[in-house]
Amino acid sequence: MTIWKISIQNLRSKPFYTFLSVFSLALSIALLLGIQQLETSFKYQMENNLGDIDLVIGAKGSPLQLVLASVLHMDNPTGNIPYEDAKKVSKNPMIKSAVPISYGDNYKGYRIVGTTNEFANFYHAALEKGQAIKKSMEVILGHTVAEKLQLKIGDTFLSSHGLVDNDIEKHSESLKVVGIYKPTQKVIDRLIITNLESIWDVHHTEDEHEHEDEHGPGHEHKESHIGHPEDVYEGNEITSLLISFRNPSALLALPRRINKQTNMQAALPKYELDRLYKYTGVGVKTISWIAYMILVISCMTIFISLYKMVKEHAFDLALLRTYGASNFQLIRMVGYEGCIIGLLAFLLGILLSKMGLYFMFKIVETEYKQNMLHELPFTEFLQIGALVLIMILTSISLAIYPIIKMNISTILSHEK
Repeated sequence: MTIWKISIQNLRSKPFYTFLSVFSLALSIALLLGIQQLETSFKYQMENNLGDIDLVIGAKGSPLQLVLASVLHMDNPTGNIPYEDAKKVSKNPMIKSAVPISYGDNYKGYRIVGTTNEFANFYHAALEKGQAIKKSMEVILGHTVAEKLQLKIGDTFLSSHGLVDNDIEKHSESLKVVGIYKPTQKVIDRLIITNLESIWDVHHTEDEHEHEDEHGPGHEHKESHIGHPEDVYEGNEITSLLISFRNPSALLALPRRINKQTNMQAALPKYELDRLYKYTGVGVKTISWIAYMILVISCMTIFISLYKMVKEHAFDLALLRTYGASNFQLIRMVGYEGCIIGLLAFLLGILLSKMGLYFMFKIVETEYKQNMLHELPFTEFLQIGALVLIMILTSISLAIYPIIKMNISTILSHEK
């Protein structure tokens, strides 16, 4: 029987210890890989989805909520601001570009954002099919939206009021697909883009219908903005204004001035998301330390299992020596057992982490219509694999000590 087969037989002879060693080590590996995956995905989403946006201006409230709602589109807006006030701010010479956005509707859970053509420039998005928006009630789909909902150029659909999919508050005005963006791996992939007039027209029409229901069809009401481009911005509101600066010095002066001198709020996306990352980083570090503790405990379990095997089979090992086996061959036998446990645990750890992250990100995708998963760099796998290997080799080195110090005559005479 070869050394390799003897090692496998030893593992099979003690299933409980083998299972405990493999599972505990796999659990620590799964936690370490999972935490690294979450951290990598979170940082990628934060950095990638900022695009070229330096500042967000919106209604007073939580600055973090304003950033999450207007940049990552993962929260409810803090309110609306008058478009006229936003236009005054955008005339500041320190501002390179100022893009208004307005939203409050969705189609099957995907947000419909009213904005200008410059919005796509923040994410360097280009059309894959179709054309730019030329009039009200036309939309361009993000690549993910078109793919998930199987929509194509020329299709029409009815939007729903609010940011959650529902069949109760559907608008009566149809939106028509005129374009589809190329994939960017950014937030624009999961948005439905239209112009500001579309958002305002839909809601003005709804307001007029409610007005008619209340006062009768003959009662005077304000005309719809459709067909009146010169008055389309007057008296309307937007959700927020996305700004990029001409130079970094504006980061210090402009936000403070807006917060003090206007009824609006200015929030720095990078600063707010860095704060969020610091808050979540505490939990990440805590779970990481727990994973490292489990890794140490699992390696101690492997050491105990291997050491116990060496002590219990001391007579058998001594016999093997008398039949010509070398110390190195006996050490290889123990090493094979440790390496088999490590390999099985590493593969099981990867499987557990993949399964856990799949279900976790599936919930996020269902809730926010966003696939946040970003593949872990291969170097991270190598680092964790190297750490596990070092721990396994340490356990093996300690467990083979009795073999190195083995006194064959004493062991055989004692057993007899």
